[in-house]
Amino acid sequence: MTTQLLFIGTTELILIAAIALLLFGGKKLPELMKGLGQGVSSFKKGMKEPVAEEKETKEEVAEKDND
Repeated sequence: MTTQLLFIGTTELILIAAIALLLFGGKKLPELMKGLGQGVSSFKKGMKEPVAEEKETKEEVAEKDND
């Protein structure tokens, strides 16, 4: 049943967009989408940072072991 929820058709997307337009209005909707986009990009950036920090830590430990 959960796999069926992942497949959203064109009709459903248009219906969701129409409801959002009615709820928030034409002026507020672009601001909401911009905020959503910034949130997603900061989430992606946050997911990449721990990996970079882990690599740096491993490199520092390796350098100290070589000294």
